[in-house]
Amino acid sequence: MRGDRVEIVVDAGNEVRVYDIVATRNGRRVEIATGRGITEVTEVTRSGTPVRTARFMSSRVLALVEHPAGSD
Repeated sequence: MRGDRVEIVVDAGNEVRVYDIVATRNGRRVEIATGRGITEVTEVTRSGTPVRTARFMSSRVLALVEHPAGSD
C-alpha cells in the first residue's frame, strides 16, 4: 500500500499553502476525518495505531486531494 498520499491546500491569509501527508512505509495508510470544524489527516499502521496526525481548520481548507497507491 505504499504510495497513499493526501494533498491539503490551505488558505493562510495572504497566501495558499500546500501540505502533503504520505504513508511512509509499506502497510500504512492515510485516513481523513472531519468534524467540529477540524479536518484531521492521520497516517496509521495496519492495526490502526496512529503514527502522526495533521489538523487543519475546516474553514481554511480549500482542497483535499487523495492519491491512492498506484495512481502516480
